[in-house]
Amino acid sequence: MTLGSGATAGQPTMWNAFANMASLVGSGGPITIVRGEGATVFDDAGRDYLDALGGLWYCNVGYGRRELAEAAAAQMRRLAVAQTFEFWSNPPAEALARRVAGLAPVPDAKVFFTPGGGSDAIDTAAKLARAYWRATGQPDKQVIISRSQAYHGMNAYGTSLGGIEANAEPFGPLVSLVEHVPWDDAEALDELIERIGPGRVAAFFCEPVMGAGGIYPPPEGYLERVSEICRRRDVLLVADEVINGFGRLGAWFGSIRFGLQPDMIVAAKGLTSGYLPLGAVVIDGRIAEPFWRPGTEHVFRHGYTYSAHPTACAVGLANLDLIEGEGMIERVNELEPILADRLKPLADHELVAEVRAGTGLLAAVEFAGPALAADPGLGARLVTGIRERGVITRQLRGLSLQISPPFTVTVAEIERIAETFIAAFDAARG
Repeated sequence: MTLGSGATAGQPTMWNAFANMASLVGSGGPITIVRGEGATVFDDAGRDYLDALGGLWYCNVGYGRRELAEAAAAQMRRLAVAQTFEFWSNPPAEALARRVAGLAPVPDAKVFFTPGGGSDAIDTAAKLARAYWRATGQPDKQVIISRSQAYHGMNAYGTSLGGIEANAEPFGPLVSLVEHVPWDDAEALDELIERIGPGRVAAFFCEPVMGAGGIYPPPEGYLERVSEICRRRDVLLVADEVINGFGRLGAWFGSIRFGLQPDMIVAAKGLTSGYLPLGAVVIDGRIAEPFWRPGTEHVFRHGYTYSAHPTACAVGLANLDLIEGEGMIERVNELEPILADRLKPLADHELVAEVRAGTGLLAAVEFAGPALAADPGLGARLVTGIRERGVITRQLRGLSLQISPPFTVTVAEIERIAETFIAAFDAARG
């Protein structure tokens, strides 16, 4: 084999996301996953790992589902790809749009599909929020507000909207007219809107349960209050359900669990269980109306080459069939208290500040502040120690460990996750 001028024999060439590549190369390179089954993945050396992450929150129906592979293959034999700009469409996209619209707590919903997942969908929703106000004769409503500790993907809009400083700091300001409020303070939102002026604020973006920011359920009454504020101030409420959606919280959407009726829902991940990239923005008919009414001159000049990709949409339909047909949302509700109960002993560990669990099939184990201050490398060592014991987790904001397994995880596997965490924390304590 002839190497290109830029290739170096024996050295990785793929640049991993969020990776210190010098450290990765120095440690022998990446762990290469070659196969998955249920809640378990296998590397190229034949070692198995119980995936307590469900990928990156997405593998809701578990690994190795032939039904999804077969749906993709069947669609690719008919029509692998087709563009959907202007007046073009395809049957799987139309069917999935109807299916998602029917599941979402959004009146007269319209669905805009994005190809790259949640990050693209966040950018779509943010642009649509601004375009909507311009189309309705209020072009000054351009400011978008989000929360501290929030994660809204890594496109330019999402990076700016996100409240995780480490993700934005290397790039400087990317999108203007973005503001942040404390994640748990509804009154701060009301005060900020008043200070900016309601006539300038387009939307408020909010995860019902914060994901990458640390798995924080909403404080009691918080979502009801921000919903009321947004209605009263005439500000669009956008629910970021990229992680929360399609069963993760024991309902089709977190908005259903918490009784919200947002103006837009941003979704991805569980829509296809990660088998193919696909995102969606579910839009209230009221917001779509200026762009859909007969004779309108308003066009939402936005889209992607692979928007409403027919193969991805066919996989999405088959994935929703599995979630519904196998009663997986009911299963999440059954497993929710079991996960919380099995992790409960960790709350008393001297290296642990808090265990957050009990809202869907999600949990975070937060490090004790004094322990982390005394040993800044504690989190990384725990991730490694847990992996060496055959379970995959990762750090969230360097402060906690994530647990979000596939919905097919068994009680025995949940117990193994908890036992492995306890063993690794005990070992880290020395």
